[in-house]
Amino acid sequence: MSKIMDVKDLCKTYIIEKQQNHVLKNVSFSVEEGEMIAIMGPSGSGKSTLLYSVSGMDKATAGTVNFNGHELTKMGEKEMADVRLDEMGFIFQQMYMMKNLTILDNILLPAFESSKEKDKDKVVKHGEDLMRKLGIIEIAGHDINEVSGGQLQRACICRSMINDPKIIFADEPTGALNRTSSKEVIDELAKLNEEGTTILMVTHDAKVAARCSRVLYLVDGNIRGEYNNSDKTKSEKERERALTTWLMDQGW
Repeated sequence: MSKIMDVKDLCKTYIIEKQQNHVLKNVSFSVEEGEMIAIMGPSGSGKSTLLYSVSGMDKATAGTVNFNGHELTKMGEKEMADVRLDEMGFIFQQMYMMKNLTILDNILLPAFESSKEKDKDKVVKHGEDLMRKLGIIEIAGHDINEVSGGQLQRACICRSMINDPKIIFADEPTGALNRTSSKEVIDELAKLNEEGTTILMVTHDAKVAARCSRVLYLVDGNIRGEYNNSDKTKSEKERERALTTWLMDQGW
């Protein structure tokens, strides 16, 4: 595997009422192609800030993020927006779908904004193929208020994959779902990862993190520990139990 992302000494500081709030403090880690990594930690530890900073959604205060040959911290807004659109996919806890578009049209929207494929028929076929792959083709023409939360989040996975990204960033992708829908969504993400898609996600759920090959544990803006969870010979229950024990040792 080759390195797709290298983060070095990343810092993020907010100024609130003339007071400095150091949310990220010299965070360093790397991501290999094909990895599925979970970022965990207590509330307020900087998990989402880290995800947004390494994906260029938020501007880091200091440090470097090298992604697929791009130095993100040196890019202008337009250049960074193009990289996010063409080379990254995003899944959020809140689905952020447009109410005036059907499910399929929401999935296709990033493709028509991208500089990649412009053949409408090919774009539509790709979107429909993704929906079939995730078992939701029957809701293609539905409005977003006509489907379940699990179906909607699977549609968000389709949207994140429409431009064939190098990496998917997911911020609590199962956080707003019940246990059944949550398992369906993480199963689909795990399948995508097995097919080679790199995934970096924030989660508070040990069941979700146990499906990842590596876990980064963040405390007060620093990576306190790293857990290797790549032993595929263990059952899901065994992986979850071992990870939970490690998390408890970290103070989870």
